[in-house]
Amino acid sequence: MSLHATTTPGKQLLTPTDHTLILIDFQSQMAFATHSIDAVSLRNNAGILAAAAASFKVSTILTTVAEKSFSGPMFDEVTAPLPGEKLIDRTSMNCWEDANVVARINEIGKPRVVLAGLWTSVCIVGPVLTALEQGYEVYVVTDACGDVSAEAHERAVTRMVQAGARPMTALQYLLELQRDWARAETYGTTTGIAAKLGGAYGLGIIYAKSMFNASEGH
Repeated sequence: MSLHATTTPGKQLLTPTDHTLILIDFQSQMAFATHSIDAVSLRNNAGILAAAAASFKVSTILTTVAEKSFSGPMFDEVTAPLPGEKLIDRTSMNCWEDANVVARINEIGKPRVVLAGLWTSVCIVGPVLTALEQGYEVYVVTDACGDVSAEAHERAVTRMVQAGARPMTALQYLLELQRDWARAETYGTTTGIAAKLGGAYGLGIIYAKSMFNASEGH
């Protein structure tokens, strides 16, 4: 059979309108015991996701566990870009077992979900395995997740991937939504997010802009 390449993007690539982003338990108490990723990287990567969701108008759910009684407030890096998004507080470790979260998922009605949060082996594995069983396509932003040890995080990621989840990174998520530097309506915010939170890549953007007024989108 002869193949014929086209410019049509692959169906497994995410678009801003085909999924719900669920950010779970980015809270102080959960972060204190997280050792698989440093706190600065975790906060930056969570911030990339929230800022990307705001820029591309992605349907987003923010959920906490025992916010007032135990776990504390959600990271400002997550809530600040999404000021109109109500936090859904729960008692369940698996947010997919919470009636309010599930009602919001059904209200949004997207066939794909992208998840990130704390901890990988508990509050991420639970909804990921449940969503997969219920027929959703599931993506996990692994560098915006963390756990009590590297072992716990890695085993959880392996378990989710074996079940059918698709792993990705926060910066990959941002750039996959942009995908073409000629998309001028989001070019400025995408490069702005990367410059602020994207580590060495962000430094490169700042340098190119400052020294040469360079732009990938021409």
